[in-house]
Amino acid sequence: MAAMLAISGELELPVVLRRIVSTAMELIGARYGALGVLDEDGVRLAEFIPVGLTEEETARLAGVELPHGRGLLGLLISDPRPLRVEAIAAHPASAGFPPGHPPMRTLLGVAIGVRGRVYGNLYLSDRIDGRPFDADDEALVVALAGAAGVAIENARLYGQVRSGAEQFQRLLLPRLPELAPFTSWALYQPATDPALLGGDWYDALVLPDGALATIVGDVVGHDVRAAAAMARLRNMLRALAFDTGAAPSAVLARLDRTLEALGEPVMATVCLARIEPHEGGWRLVWSSAGHPPPLVVTAPGEAGYPEGEPDPPLGVDAGHRRLDHRCPLPPGATVVMFTDGLVEHPRRDLGDGLRTVAEVAAAHADRPVEELGRAVVAARPSDGHDDMAVLALRAPATAEGRGPRKAEGRGLQKAVTQGR
Repeated sequence: MAAMLAISGELELPVVLRRIVSTAMELIGARYGALGVLDEDGVRLAEFIPVGLTEEETARLAGVELPHGRGLLGLLISDPRPLRVEAIAAHPASAGFPPGHPPMRTLLGVAIGVRGRVYGNLYLSDRIDGRPFDADDEALVVALAGAAGVAIENARLYGQVRSGAEQFQRLLLPRLPELAPFTSWALYQPATDPALLGGDWYDALVLPDGALATIVGDVVGHDVRAAAAMARLRNMLRALAFDTGAAPSAVLARLDRTLEALGEPVMATVCLARIEPHEGGWRLVWSSAGHPPPLVVTAPGEAGYPEGEPDPPLGVDAGHRRLDHRCPLPPGATVVMFTDGLVEHPRRDLGDGLRTVAEVAAAHADRPVEELGRAVVAARPSDGHDDMAVLALRAPATAEGRGPRKAEGRGLQKAVTQGR
């Protein structure tokens, strides 16, 4: 029963397949094990997952092609009845082993079926006690193979549902419009947890007065309701930001009051920023509803989070007075906005995650904005159990009547070293 539970407790197919092999090995005390997955025609092995090889044995097989289903492996494919062999080398169907393959004497092979079709074969070799496999071993592995078929089918169905849910989630997110003279890049990445849908989003749009509105947000929850609430919030916030021309704090306050008036039971964190022309260059004006602040990257080695305490999340206190914060943007500066799925880890301080993102972004400040964004995502200091959205925008490298302002860069670098 414990063995059945061990393989049915996973939903990611690659993990399920390896767990099946390792569980079978433990169950009957086998030294080696492998699972061969058949191709669509069911005549060859399309995938081969070995377990039990030492590092030295694995190194000796470097460059050796994985088996495709000839010899004894092919015998089990053509005849899916359980197969027990006491002397592999002496069997008439044996095709031998490739150079570097560890010696193996005995074999127990059992087919794994999924919905009436053979999905693959489970191979076990050499009991640790040196004895050949017996009828009891065969019966145990046959029973395990039945549970394995159910586990594989569940994992496949889960993968299909997850893929569909992820596609649905991405359809809810916008395509970034042309934001010239700024260049932009954005990414949504789902969680690694079984939660299929999330409430994270990003958005950016050009306002009638020539400023840019940039948004990242995170609706509390990980289900269809969170995804639906995210879509409603995004559309409402986009309309308010475009229509009113108001400061970010005023837009968020109006959205909060609207949600309360409509009786929408939604809690969300949002960072709304406005990038506007200012003194021949640009200025970042933002307001945070319980959300991580924007990261401003000014030059290689210079990045930080401008000062500005966040206000309460949406859905907490619609009467709270929200504040705006301002920061000049030097030519060529990059603004990176993200949800807490990028930086939050249950066993680490949030400041550590924010600092890691800032340091990675600063090290890629001279790279194209897409490379900078992907480097930040690759460094992801969170535990991956939450979805995330990342939005990066880069100001033009020159500004009429304005040159680089190193003092601003130094101030931001100080924020990084202090872990703000």
